Amino acid sequence: MAVSAAEALFSQDRCKKTDIDYILFCTQSPDYFLPTSACLIQKRLNLSTDIGALDFNLGCSGYVYGLSLAKGLIVSGVATNVLLLTAETYNKHIHPKDKGNRTIFGDAATATVVSNEGLAEIGNFQLGTNGDGADNLIIKTGGMRHREKANDLHFDEKNGNPISSDHLYMDGSEIFAFTLSKVPKLIADTLSKNTLSSKEISLYVLHQANKYMLDFLKKKCKIEDERFYYCIENVGNTVSNSIPIALTEALKKKRIASGHKVLIAGFGVGYSWGGTILKF
Repeated sequence: MAVSAAEALFSQDRCKKTDIDYILFCTQSPDYFLPTSACLIQKRLNLSTDIGALDFNLGCSGYVYGLSLAKGLIVSGVATNVLLLTAETYNKHIHPKDKGNRTIFGDAATATVVSNEGLAEIGNFQLGTNGDGADNLIIKTGGMRHREKANDLHFDEKNGNPISSDHLYMDGSEIFAFTLSKVPKLIADTLSKNTLSSKEISLYVLHQANKYMLDFLKKKCKIEDERFYYCIENVGNTVSNSIPIALTEALKKKRIASGHKVLIAGFGVGYSWGGTILKF
């Protein structure tokens, strides 16, 4: 999917394959433990071998973190044109009978080129991490700490949903509590980092977790309807892809125009969160 997204981007003739000198690939569903999927993507896209390429493992904050890495590579002179890819197949992690998570998550991929010239200037970043919440959104087995399957499948007595160390587990109430405690501060801190007031933001594009959570955040942060963007009804929660998908749709629908300042914020598994400003 990441390769298809990149090919679609190149077909727009805004950037040539020969311009790319670094690949950043955000995923939590890589092809292999090794080699890094970014190396395989380089080959499949037939890009130059004189480029850097790496994977980074982040979920719903991944796009914001990816922009921070890409900007750092460019500002430091390491790269000129960074191909930032996000791709997730979370549904491969979810038990077939898990009605809760299967109604939330969608698989997707996106491609963005980050360079000195583009649609928007990337502002300053506010990032955060708290591993205390790791167990609230996790796949416990399959990695090197717990390599073998636990085969501990059982069904929740309340709603009949499967619970298994071998599949994605999410404690929805804990994730909701984390979001409400961190995201309003994340938004305030992102504004402060960029010396902006809330009134100067034309549009807020948050990670598209679910409609209920977004409505709650919009209300708590006192953001007007016309300055808050939804893009979830047709694709669901696409993890690291949700923000770039929403930005693309907002541009198509002319919700973003020249001169606009857009605040983007991602938050979720890890726990991990991040925000920045895009100045169009």
